[in-house]
Amino acid sequence: MVELRDIEIFLTLAEELHFGRTAERLHVSQSRVSQSIKQQERRIGGGLFERTSRAVRLTPLGERLRDRLRAGYSEIISGIEEAAATARGQAGTLTIGTMGTHYQSVEAVLDLFRQRHPQCELRLREILPTDPLGPLRAGSVDIGILWLPIREPDLTVGPVLHREELVLAVAAGHPLAGRGSVELEDLGDHPVVYPEGPIPDYVWEAHTPSTTPAGRPVRRGLGIVTLEEAFQAIAGGSVVSPIGSDVGTTRQRGDITFLPITDGPVLHYAPVWRNDGENALVRAFVQAATEAQRTT
Repeated sequence: MVELRDIEIFLTLAEELHFGRTAERLHVSQSRVSQSIKQQERRIGGGLFERTSRAVRLTPLGERLRDRLRAGYSEIISGIEEAAATARGQAGTLTIGTMGTHYQSVEAVLDLFRQRHPQCELRLREILPTDPLGPLRAGSVDIGILWLPIREPDLTVGPVLHREELVLAVAAGHPLAGRGSVELEDLGDHPVVYPEGPIPDYVWEAHTPSTTPAGRPVRRGLGIVTLEEAFQAIAGGSVVSPIGSDVGTTRQRGDITFLPITDGPVLHYAPVWRNDGENALVRAFVQAATEAQRTT
């Protein structure tokens, strides 16, 4: 077997045509260069260099070997360097922002990423639904798992990771609480919570529409910043609100009833990151997300 180091010695000598300069360039002894060339000539069965007291020249056989090996060697070195650069880029910390307990819905993606990149520290931070883009733009999270649509020129949207139906959260004593389900049209009869935050209107519209299917306006009630504030307002009975079914499952309370919305929208969640924040770790997470989705 020919070692990669021996190929490097041959190609360097073919370029330098000087045993001393080749040894100096490769940080080896001159005897190591001579020994390597002799071994290769014995293995091939022919001379690769003509040596005189004044000069070193490639033989015709050596010229053909040089031409054949040069391109392949360059590809091998480029591949190794690229792999090393990728490995360096995938070490560090990647911060993922999720809303509430939504990280549980993408656990398969998180597990796959951790398995593939154990040298990377994966951190989870909570994102407020009323300000989903702020942490991204501030750099406190690298990737946010957000519901769509996200149409911002400075942000990139990845593949859909999770889908979530909406339920209607009402106070336990609310007139709607005794029904088995509701329709979006019912929102026209009861004030809803609204976000006191910089969430774009079109993003909130996917969660809580401003009009009913029949075109009636949906009235705004109390403004909220956090999910807990929303629950307190809903429990008070003055407002209702669509809530993700995952949140409804994990936040069961005696003072709130969660009702299926028969014609309600489905929220689609995807990773979102800053265009100028894309790096090897972000790309590795998106790759893990893509592959995890194929197996589910």
